[in-house]
This record gives sequence, C-alpha cells and structure tokens, in this order.
Amino acid sequence: MLLGLFVVLGAIVYVGIQAIEPALIYRPDRVRTQPQEVGLEGVQEVEIDTPDANAVLAWWSRAAAGRPTVLYFHGNGGSLANRADRIARFQRAGIGVFMMTYRGYGGSMGKPNERDNVRDGRRAFDYLIAAGLKPDDIVVFGESLGTGVAVQVVKARQPRGLILDSPYTSMLDLARLHYPYLPADWLLNDRYDTMAYIGDVHVPLLIVHGGDDRVVPVEMGRAVLAAAGGPREMLEVPGAPHVNHEDFGTLDAIFAWIARLYGVPPGA
Repeated sequence: MLLGLFVVLGAIVYVGIQAIEPALIYRPDRVRTQPQEVGLEGVQEVEIDTPDANAVLAWWSRAAAGRPTVLYFHGNGGSLANRADRIARFQRAGIGVFMMTYRGYGGSMGKPNERDNVRDGRRAFDYLIAAGLKPDDIVVFGESLGTGVAVQVVKARQPRGLILDSPYTSMLDLARLHYPYLPADWLLNDRYDTMAYIGDVHVPLLIVHGGDDRVVPVEMGRAVLAAAGGPREMLEVPGAPHVNHEDFGTLDAIFAWIARLYGVPPGA
C-alpha cells in the first residue's frame, strides 16, 4: 500500500518536472508576422510541409546572382520578426537568407522539440535543394539554441560551410550550469548534444562567441571548436554579450568569412 503511494507520488513528480522542460528551453513569440510588417521588402514567407501536417514557416530572401544562401536557425526566444534587422544586413550584402522558425513560433504549428526541430531543419535544407539550389550554394547558420539544430542538420547534409553563433556543448550542460538545483538528467529530453555530432562535421566551420556571454560561456564555444572534425576558426569578441553583438562588427566578420569561403568580395 505504502509502496504504491510512493510510486504514484514519484510519477506525479516526474510528470511535473517533465512539464517544466519546454518553459526552460523554448520561449516563443507565437504571433504570425509578415516580413513587410517589420520593414522587409523582397522577403517571401514560405510553408514547409511536414508528414504530421504541422506546417513550419520560413522567411526567404533570395541571394544576388553568384552569392550563397544562409539557412538560418534562430535562438530560443522571439520569432522571425525579431531578426528582421539581421535579415536586412544579409540582404544588403547580397547573401540569401532562408530563416526557418520552429514549431509553436510565429505561426508555425505544433510544439517545439529537438527531434522535430532537427527533422524540420533537414526539410528546410531539402526545400532549398528542390527549389534549385545546390548543397554548395548553402551555408548553415545556427544562433544560440539553433546551433544545436544546425550541427545535426549539417551532419546529415553537406552544405558549403557552417557558422555557429554562441554554441553550447549540450543543453544538459547549460541546464546544470544555470539550474544546479534542478534534476537536469531527469528533466531534459531535448539534450541538443552538440559534442556528440560536431566531430562528424567536416565542412569549414566559423564560431562567433562573445567574450562576456553570460548565457553560454565562451569556454563552451572553445570546446566545440576543439572537437570539430574539419577546418575551423573562432572569432572571440571581447566584451560582447550573448548573440546580440552586431555593434562589435561581427556581421562584417561573418560576411568576410563567407567571401573567403566562396572567393568573392565581401558584402556591405
């Protein structure tokens, strides 16, 4: 009798902490916004079909002739609309951007989780191929949470290069760092274990990381760099915070890296 009560109580506690996980990892803005509403011209909203009928949205700004397209996986907060300024910078550089949002974000259907985010990321890559791009035309870009998606997509596909903005070693490592009082091993189903995949990534890699990042310590970026399986370099930005470091000239450095990758002049 008492044992049965403990089992029931344990199950309740387990279900409760499992319910916490989405709130810890995913912080979506669910409002569907059109690119023109945030001042973007020449950007098309597209829907990526999925087998479970949960359509996933993306914004697509096509590349100038002879320029690559960045397949972009954003961070855990906000939506596509929050990245409008970044999309505009890529546009001015002539670089295409295909920015996918996750399930439950900004008009995409369903609920976000690692398995579906990665599968949808592969579908986004395949969407570009079906639209006429070649793998060599694509550079995959991961921002914060999106770095864990990007690494797994690149392992499964072979783009020209990979850019990781503020990568973590794993979501479990981050949870242990920021929530040491929580049973992270029980709590997290979505591990985004970058270190388990990065050694199988052999395309050229650029890591950009703020030296004053209080969310994902720069030491994690260094660990990812050391474990990468192909040509790699890292831009550490002294004094820069997590992700929001355009004022430190990081986008110009990213454009220059892409230019070297393709042997073309860097954009604006």
